[in-house]
Amino acid sequence: MSFDQVQYVWRNGRLLPYAESAVPLTTHALHYGSGVFEGVRCYATERGPALFRLKEHLARLYRSAEVYGLEIPYAPEELAVAACEVVQRNGFDHCYLRPMVFLGSEHLGIRGRCPVEVAILAWPFENHLGSDGLRSGVRVTVSPWVKFHPRMMPTTAKGCGQYLNARLAVQEAARRGFDEALLLDSEGRVAEGAVENLFLVKDGRLHTNDERSSILLGITRDAVIQIARDLGYSVEIGFLQLDDVLAADEAFFTGTAAEVTPIRELDGQDIGVAAPGPITARIQQAFFEATAGRAPRYASWLRFVEEHAAPAARLYRSVAS
Repeated sequence: MSFDQVQYVWRNGRLLPYAESAVPLTTHALHYGSGVFEGVRCYATERGPALFRLKEHLARLYRSAEVYGLEIPYAPEELAVAACEVVQRNGFDHCYLRPMVFLGSEHLGIRGRCPVEVAILAWPFENHLGSDGLRSGVRVTVSPWVKFHPRMMPTTAKGCGQYLNARLAVQEAARRGFDEALLLDSEGRVAEGAVENLFLVKDGRLHTNDERSSILLGITRDAVIQIARDLGYSVEIGFLQLDDVLAADEAFFTGTAAEVTPIRELDGQDIGVAAPGPITARIQQAFFEATAGRAPRYASWLRFVEEHAAPAARLYRSVAS
C-alpha cells in the first residue's frame, strides 16, 4: 500500500492538497478512538470509475455516527459528491475510499467536547487478502481473541477504536503464518474474520450469520446474499459453529477490502476439496461483473464518478479548482 499517488483529500468541506491534511496531536480521536469510518471501493468500468454501493455505505456511516453521538454537519449527498470529487481530482480509475467522522482538537478528556470533523481519503488499493487469495483461497486460524459482545461496544457500528480487537487478531494470526483470523463470539460461536463476514456452502446452500453473533452487517455481505438468491441459491441466516466451518463444502469471506475471497483451510484442515469451490466461484464472478458495470440488474449499486463530481462546486468550496 502506498500513498504516493494521493494528491488531494476532502476535509471539512474543502479539497486540500494531501500534504496539508495533517491533524494536530491533540486530536481527540487520536487519543481515544472517538470516530467512525467507512471503506468504499471504486471500480473501473466502461463508463469510467464507479463507487460501489456508496449510498449504503454513507447510510451506515450516519448510523455509526449517531451511536457515538457524532453529528455530521453535511448531508449525505454532499458527502457523495465529495467522494466523487476526490476520486476525480486524484485521477484514479480504481481505488479505496475512507470517509471518516471524528472528534477534532479542542479539549482532551473522555467526554470529548470537541468539534466534529469529516474527511474523505482515497488511494490505490488491491484486494486486502491478495490476488493469490482471490484465486486460490486463504489459510485461516481461529483467533484466541474473542469478538466483543454488543453490550460491550456496538458491533453493528464501524467505530475507529473498535478495530483494535481486529488488529490483535490479525497480528496473532500473522505471527503463526496464517493469512487471516477467524474470531468467535462470547458464546463460542463463529463471529467473523478480523475485517470480513463469513459464508459457508453446504449441500448447495449458503449459510451466514447476523448481528446476534457480534458481526458488522457488511455492505458486501448484503450484496452477496442478493446475488446468491438471484442465482437461485438458498441463503440461510443463523448461528454458525466451528464444526460447521470444518464440515463445509466451501467457505469464503466477504468485505469491501476482501471482496469475495475463498477460504482454503482452517488451522491446517482443508475446507472442501478445492478453493474456490464452484458456488463460490460463480458468486465471485457475478460480484465482479456487478462491480465492473456489466450486470444491468445491479446497475443501481454503482455511482459513476464523472457523472456526479461536476456539481461539487455548488455544494462546497474547492481550493483545488
